[in-house]
Amino acid sequence: MKQDEKYYCYIVSNKNRTVLYIGYSDNLERRLNEHLKGKGAVFTKKYSVSYLVYFEEFKTMKEAKSREKQLKNWHKEWKWNLVKEANPNLETLSIN
Repeated sequence: MKQDEKYYCYIVSNKNRTVLYIGYSDNLERRLNEHLKGKGAVFTKKYSVSYLVYFEEFKTMKEAKSREKQLKNWHKEWKWNLVKEANPNLETLSIN
């Protein structure tokens, strides 16, 4: 593993902040652009889910994937609470 490699578990939402999608990636910027263009997950295209509202950074893909699985098993309310704790106004986040 390179010193500067980063992996992400992220949560994106739709414009009205009524839907959440959880994913993981080694290139968050590229993945967000794919969501924006409706590429990848059918769910994200169907619900126009492309606004980054939460993310966590990891040193390995295994950790990011494990966190994604964990969060996907959470109750919807728990997911929203996690997002709102870090991003109370549900703003679209920048990764730069």
